[in-house]
Amino acid sequence: MTSIDSLHGGFRSDYLDYETLTAQLERWRDAYPELVRLESLVTTPEEREVWMLTIGPDPDRARPAAWVDGNMHAIEVAGSSVALSIAEDALRLHLEPDALGLPASSLERLKDVLFYVVPRISPDGAECVLKTGRYVRSVPRDARVRNEQPHWQAEDMDGDGLALLMRKEDPAGSMIESKEIPGLMIPRELGDEGPFYKIYPEGRIANFDGHTVPDPFYLADNDPDLNRNFPFDWAAEPKQVGAGRYPLSEPESRAIVEAVTARPHIFTWLNLHTFGGVFIRPLGDGPDTKMDPGDLAIYRQLESWAEELTGYPVVSGFEQFTYSPETPLNGDLSDYAYRVRGAIAWVCELWDLFEQVGLPKQKRFVDRYSHLEREDYLKVARWMAEHGEGGGVQPWKTIDHPQLGQVEVGGADVRFGLWNPPRGRLAEVCANQSKLFLRQSTMAPALAITDVQVDKEGDVATVRATVRNLGYLPTYVLASSKALPWNQPVHVDATVGGDAALLDPAQGHREVGHLSGWGWGRFSGKGALFWQHTEGNSGEKTLTWTVRGSGTLTLRAGSARAGWVSRVVEL
Repeated sequence: MTSIDSLHGGFRSDYLDYETLTAQLERWRDAYPELVRLESLVTTPEEREVWMLTIGPDPDRARPAAWVDGNMHAIEVAGSSVALSIAEDALRLHLEPDALGLPASSLERLKDVLFYVVPRISPDGAECVLKTGRYVRSVPRDARVRNEQPHWQAEDMDGDGLALLMRKEDPAGSMIESKEIPGLMIPRELGDEGPFYKIYPEGRIANFDGHTVPDPFYLADNDPDLNRNFPFDWAAEPKQVGAGRYPLSEPESRAIVEAVTARPHIFTWLNLHTFGGVFIRPLGDGPDTKMDPGDLAIYRQLESWAEELTGYPVVSGFEQFTYSPETPLNGDLSDYAYRVRGAIAWVCELWDLFEQVGLPKQKRFVDRYSHLEREDYLKVARWMAEHGEGGGVQPWKTIDHPQLGQVEVGGADVRFGLWNPPRGRLAEVCANQSKLFLRQSTMAPALAITDVQVDKEGDVATVRATVRNLGYLPTYVLASSKALPWNQPVHVDATVGGDAALLDPAQGHREVGHLSGWGWGRFSGKGALFWQHTEGNSGEKTLTWTVRGSGTLTLRAGSARAGWVSRVVEL
């Protein structure tokens, strides 16, 4: 059999363009058709596919599944590499399990988990970033009716193949060049001496009227933010910037929702972004006091593993990652995955640049992005010059701009070193994240039909069997998701073969109810030394069937959430 390493396309040490990424997925599909299914969720407006891998034998058999996606935001290409690394390790579970160094019990559990991997939600945006260097939030398109309003459009103005920044001297400019690091632009303070500058994206002004220079804006020519376009708590502009024209207006976000709605057995979900070095968990719209205590205990367990395996902290989206305190984001994917799909969903902002540089911690994690002193700018620039790619801040080059006259083009290429790890650091990020995702995937519910007994008198048999959940999580996964209308209880269907017949046809479909798991999360208070008790047998239920004749009785137990298991009983 072809070794996994021989198929590796370099994603642990490089950032792949669309063609190379697609080739990697196709190599896995072609080499291991019994384990890998590759399908396109949608074709983008620029005619690229949003690929989804399904990894595991018998992919049409519904059972607990783990979902990971990356690169929803175009510049955040490290998410694709991490997602591909998780896919590669999911393959190792079945082909080279000893290479993973996992306990036998973990390997056994993981082999029956399906993995869905969407490495690049925004292939159009990522291709634009990788090939031109320009900033794109999600997708490089704009469907807004602007009424001829001036706005910036990114473009390579000096012919170097990149669209970075432009600066122009202006007595009212709010930036100056650092005296310590030539070329580095820093915020102007009172008492500073000129020259002063305004900073613009490298490009042109659409609908330029000859004098109006619009404020630069990160969605100036690429208006939808896919992570504001999902249907949970969606809010239109201006309340939520980047929301899109309506929920799921974008083909990429719509395809994700259609895919996961058809797969209710997804129980855990990792949404990969950059940068920061932090996991962001629910609630996104309320404090921990409003969160189900059982859910919170599960996330506290994940927090312990995350700090052990990655070094990243875990923070509440509402309490530590709202850009304006107590102002939730609307329409983001993680909230949709948790609230609507009932998954153990969280976000990882890959790449702990703040820790690498040595920037101070803040009470609210999100403030690490904005609470920067002048010395912090210098620290980042020095770090990038030494460890990043592109040589740090480059000299500014004077050009004649067709609309603004003389400007200077330059700045730092921040794609690899700031927004994403330098290529030399990518492998460790991939490895640590994959270890964590595999560990959290072992929490899956695990249905089994056990203790089958057949007692026969004449041609009538009484069959007794127990339906059990042997997994960490209950069959409903999260307490908060138990009431979701599609999160149905476990039931058992019984069918006969040969000349056998159920004496009571009503026994052909029996409801078992939800079954508890053995895991409690962390800090739930259960199992403490001063009260060491556990549940009774709420994780199992024993049923009987009465069958006349000879042949077989097939028992199929499960639910849309927990998946299905079968057992054939000879009569």
